[in-house]
Amino acid sequence: MTNQITYKQFGDNTILIEWEPIIDKNILSDIITYKEKILQSDLEYLDIIQAYNSLTIVFNFKVNNVKNKIFKLQSIYSSTLEIEKKALYKWEIPVCYDLDFGIDLKDISKKLKISIDEIIKLHTAPTYTIFFIGFLPGFFYLGGLDKKLFFDRKSTPRLHVDKGNVAIGGMQTGIYPNNSAGGWNIIGKTPIDFFNADKENPCFAKAGDEIKFRSISKEEFYQIEKDITVNVFKIHKTLKYD
Repeated sequence: MTNQITYKQFGDNTILIEWEPIIDKNILSDIITYKEKILQSDLEYLDIIQAYNSLTIVFNFKVNNVKNKIFKLQSIYSSTLEIEKKALYKWEIPVCYDLDFGIDLKDISKKLKISIDEIIKLHTAPTYTIFFIGFLPGFFYLGGLDKKLFFDRKSTPRLHVDKGNVAIGGMQTGIYPNNSAGGWNIIGKTPIDFFNADKENPCFAKAGDEIKFRSISKEEFYQIEKDITVNVFKIHKTLKYD
């Protein structure tokens, strides 16, 4: 590993580890590997919070000797500890871009001077990488949005955004896993559940996995929604590597 990373105290019981502030797959791979090394080490901690270019290590005690704790973390990072690589998948997510769901499509089309059909084409073309999960349980922070679709967040967030709404905010796209407030621009909706607390694995995907959007009709949307309620629908996935 050759990435330049920094360590600093972040509150009485927290250490912040930061990489270069860019969205980059190589940095993501380094973060995932480092996190796995920490998980397999004898370091005592309360929580590990992952973001685009950082890991926040939260301890259940006040960190009095920060230098010693940072040295321990640096030793874990540079160690030759072999970690168990987790299988990574590409998940196909059906999205209906009908205007009944994509309530901000007309506004985006007008301001970007791109047709709605072109917006859908540009949004479904890339394979997106999940960099981390946060904001809400099951909310994927995705990298890979076409620059032509970059669009500022709303100046005044909506008080209610439906579960399953697919949206664009700045340089990112994402899916709201539950009903919530939100300031991203809604371009469609998926019937897929992204977080289910009743399942052994509440969130089906993880950081490092990929997402591919597939455009569907309203009829397909409602059929998949019905199939999900009777537990006969499975999200299509392909193995990246294991």
